[in-house]
Amino acid sequence: MASSAVVEVETPGTELARFETGVRSMLEQFGLPTQQLFVPVPERALMVNNVGGVLEELEPGIRAEAHYVSKMVAAATVGLFDAALNYLWDELVSALRSRVVGFDLAYFFDIAAGNNTDLRRGLKTEDDLPAVDDARLLRASLEIGLISDAGFHRLDHVRWMRNHASAAHPNQNDLAGLELVTFLQVCIREVINTPTDTVTAHTGRLLANVKKELLEPGAVDTAAAFFDQLPADRADTLANGLFGLYTAASRIPMVADNVRLLWPRLWPFVQEAARKNFGIRHGRASASAETEFAAAARELIELVGGTAYLTTEVRAIDMSDALDSLSGAHHGFNNFYNEPGPARRVLALAGEQGDVPEQVRERYVRVIVDCFLGNGYGVSDAAVTSYEAMLARFSSADAALALRLFLDPVYSSLLGHKVGRAQWVALLEILEPKLTSTTDRDLMAAVRAFPGTADKLRHDARIKGLAGVKP
Repeated sequence: MASSAVVEVETPGTELARFETGVRSMLEQFGLPTQQLFVPVPERALMVNNVGGVLEELEPGIRAEAHYVSKMVAAATVGLFDAALNYLWDELVSALRSRVVGFDLAYFFDIAAGNNTDLRRGLKTEDDLPAVDDARLLRASLEIGLISDAGFHRLDHVRWMRNHASAAHPNQNDLAGLELVTFLQVCIREVINTPTDTVTAHTGRLLANVKKELLEPGAVDTAAAFFDQLPADRADTLANGLFGLYTAASRIPMVADNVRLLWPRLWPFVQEAARKNFGIRHGRASASAETEFAAAARELIELVGGTAYLTTEVRAIDMSDALDSLSGAHHGFNNFYNEPGPARRVLALAGEQGDVPEQVRERYVRVIVDCFLGNGYGVSDAAVTSYEAMLARFSSADAALALRLFLDPVYSSLLGHKVGRAQWVALLEILEPKLTSTTDRDLMAAVRAFPGTADKLRHDARIKGLAGVKP
């Protein structure tokens, strides 16, 4: 009878096991530990059997230059998955930095640094990219559109694993072969092979044009049409970029002119949080005596009537100065002509919400009511629309204070004139819907029912009692 022979075919796992045995033997000769060093051979075999298909997604030219991917595959084959993940992350960071440089480096630095002016000052050239940590690199790349939302979350997971399961930091976590291959596929699909989206491409061209030549009116109109199509978060990001260009110490006049042309067209699409952030950046620059940055930031904010977005401390000082100017104009010579400008400034500082800092809020109410009541001869027609707008934005607390101003002899004197009494009636119409407490509404009812002239209100015992004046 013929004997049967079994032919053994060597598998990748067998070769990997033999190699591991040799390495362990060498380590033992050196007296080094050999336990818990290598990923089990079956996991390595899974990686080897699947990595080829993923690598085929890379164009041959890119694959030939992917040195970190080579190191990753080599480390994984040996059984050092933690080192392999570290090399994979290095490849991703290298690819992402290349995309940043190919897009707009200064724009990226503005977004990546955010409010950290110290960091931004140190970011100038491609050589400074390593100063941007990996988390900032990912977030800024997402904001300017170099990676997608889904891509960001996948890559951020790889970053987390790199920090907790790679050789980058001491750890006791294990990686699976298929998991490592999947991470490689994520990096290829979400960064290396991902084309720039349309919005990002348009943004890149716009930024290049801003720094190349003075924009013609047609180019500004085209940009404005593009702004109308921007997702809200990308409009905020572009605004951050333009803000950075304008406040840069190295800016040239042409760039500043172009930003001033674009800024008012982009502003309507910028969200509230981003607008407030510009005010915060101005406030920080002011507090740290960065006068050039603060002055440039203030110019952009004022260009779009955005002074209400300045910080509370800055607005309190500005509002105090503005109220001084308005009160001075109101009580000065030729007041009807001089009031409108200061009135508009106070209105701009108060903003659409009437958000006045607490430090100056009472004075704000007093000055606006004073100006609205007139000076006995009349009211500035050109300024009264500003006063009406500010009164309309009074809060319930503001309205309660304004209602009680008849108790002050200065205001009571104004109510002794025909003009003052007429304006008082108009003021009550504006204030009444704002009063919410029973006490305030009872006082309003008593004031309206008072049979005498308004200047006599302060002498009525019952009304004084309703107003909170103790006998």
